[in-house]
Amino acid sequence: MASPPAFPDDRVDYGPVIQYKMGLLERSFAHFQAQATPAQQQAFQGFRQENADWLEDFALFMSLKKHHGGAVWNTWARDIATRQPEAVAHWREALAEPIRKEAYFQFLFFQQWLGLKEHANQLGIEIIGDIPIFVAYDSADAWANPQMFLFDEGGNPTYVAGVPPDYFSPTGQLWGNPLYGWDFMAQRGFAWWIQRFRLLLTLVDRVRLDHFRGFEAYWEVPAGQETAINGRWVKGPGAALFQALCDALGPALPIIAEDLGVITKKVDALRQAFDFPGMKVLHFAFGGSYHHKYLPHTYEANCVVYTGTHDNDTTVGWFATRPPEERALIQRYLARDGHDIAWDLMRLAWGSVGDTAIAPLQDVLRLGSEARMNTPGQPGGNWTWRYTSGALTDELAAQLRDMTQVYGRLPGEEPEEEEDETEGQS
Repeated sequence: MASPPAFPDDRVDYGPVIQYKMGLLERSFAHFQAQATPAQQQAFQGFRQENADWLEDFALFMSLKKHHGGAVWNTWARDIATRQPEAVAHWREALAEPIRKEAYFQFLFFQQWLGLKEHANQLGIEIIGDIPIFVAYDSADAWANPQMFLFDEGGNPTYVAGVPPDYFSPTGQLWGNPLYGWDFMAQRGFAWWIQRFRLLLTLVDRVRLDHFRGFEAYWEVPAGQETAINGRWVKGPGAALFQALCDALGPALPIIAEDLGVITKKVDALRQAFDFPGMKVLHFAFGGSYHHKYLPHTYEANCVVYTGTHDNDTTVGWFATRPPEERALIQRYLARDGHDIAWDLMRLAWGSVGDTAIAPLQDVLRLGSEARMNTPGQPGGNWTWRYTSGALTDELAAQLRDMTQVYGRLPGEEPEEEEDETEGQS
């Protein structure tokens, strides 16, 4: 009898997937090199020229990294690790073919993604993207722009990012990302951030700005610490950054501020100054107070309501692990016994005054902890869940549509305006 697969049907083993897909990309590039028409070549060259401000450094970085067997960039020969002009010129010539290949991979992605986005938009579907506040140390951004980060002379981080102890972790979260030199960025008009936003807004319709509170003040941890406990709050760029973005990209930035965690009045004031909607997560609402800011009766309209996010357990799994007193509060607030808790919380979100309501697909499907997407602080086993064929039934779609219509959230159905009974009266 054949042994069972290593991964169940609703999980993806991405190692073999990546290997297989990379093989297809290699074959596609070889075919393009041999048989591309003049029009295709022209389109590719146009893409490289239009995106040269980020693409050329990225393609060179990826080619160098593969040439060095995946080694971190600060272990390369010092001349190229520090981007000496002669070394950069040498490697651009020596790796011309791999650089072209990396650029081609990006060309394919942009073609396919923008085609998908256009199709979604035509159906009235908007795509929400994500901008992490920080980038990885071993990245093209850090290698190509070391002056923008808190590095020592050897290119090593002096401080790294994290968050203090919170709901998710009693020792905080030591992310380890390099921290920005905000003064340097400000002196250059935040050009890197403007470029970053401009590019993402060609790929998505709205941007969830990760760790928004870090733009007001961020948790700075000395490099080499084993946990995030021994850090401190440091002032971030604040309104100056967002004003620069508004000046460059327009006053109505389509940003959702991820304002979870330790939020101060200054963070709220920064978000409100630019009219960014914040996030309300129902899983965090039942900690004891009947006036908790995540309970729907406390909401302002300018917010995005989630049952739970990608960092939470599914609603079914979350409810199953609540202590008795919290379960009782949830049941009392909902006036439900909790047997259909995922849809009970969805109904709570849909029925709130929040402008936008979002539920993970796992909650729509009423799945338990086996379908959890991500566990913060857990290094492996995350982001492998997928829904399986047949999970999205017509019956489920009808239920979701009905609830969406009942709460006035169905696209194209605007609320009726009542006539003013006093109009025309003397």
